[in-house]
Amino acid sequence: MPNLEILSRHPSGPARPVPLLFVHGAFSGAWIWEEKFLPWFAERGWEAHAVSLRGHGGSEGRDRLDGFGLSDFVEDVLETMGRLPAPPVLIGHSMGGIVVQRALARRAGPAGVLMASAPPYGLWQSTMGLAWRDPAVFQQMSMLMAFGSRCTDPRTLRRAMFSGAMPEEEAARYDRRLQEESRRILMEIGGWIPFPVLPPRGTPVLVLGAEKDLLFPAAEVAATARMLGTEPVFFPALGHAMMLETGWEEVARHIDGWLAARLLAQAA
Repeated sequence: MPNLEILSRHPSGPARPVPLLFVHGAFSGAWIWEEKFLPWFAERGWEAHAVSLRGHGGSEGRDRLDGFGLSDFVEDVLETMGRLPAPPVLIGHSMGGIVVQRALARRAGPAGVLMASAPPYGLWQSTMGLAWRDPAVFQQMSMLMAFGSRCTDPRTLRRAMFSGAMPEEEAARYDRRLQEESRRILMEIGGWIPFPVLPPRGTPVLVLGAEKDLLFPAAEVAATARMLGTEPVFFPALGHAMMLETGWEEVARHIDGWLAARLLAQAA
């Protein structure tokens, strides 16, 4: 196993019995959770952790990134789960959502949360839909995947991540932290996955979508929820990066309330 970067925030008082483990999406790292979500959840009594998958953030393997695939990233999550004091709730965003789905299929967890998640059946439908929804963003995303960030227009790509309400200065700061992504993982999930791996039906899963998400619009989020036997929850006016967007606290509060209710029900 490579050395993995794990960012953690601990509550100042008594911790809740179940920790949280956040899994980032493509082109980013654990830092995307540290900006707002990790401290917010720690302040409310959750032991909050975020892992940088191998080749991302401060984890080892950046020089071998293109050789890593979905199974490697699932192993990273399982390895991190084993380091925590109790089985954690897994919270995944975008690409991290499909990693969480596969991890929960391999190892039981108390619950899962999918935020603007890649669907279990892959990216083919959402990618082709993006070509119609916003051709300029589709072209820039294709350039990003093929040639890296040096060949893209940050202002156009920003529309894939954020709504128009996001302050430009803040969005630009996050732009500078984005990185290259594994070509192997993009190939593996970029097409149609005919027999998707799903968590056990008994695992509670919360599926969240963002109204202004260009990458995974409402129909994709609803399809994911149907496959997992649940109903989606949508947040108006938010873009894809729900944990950074203006209005992120509404998402955090919903997750906090849902987890508290679910975990109390399990304990009863």
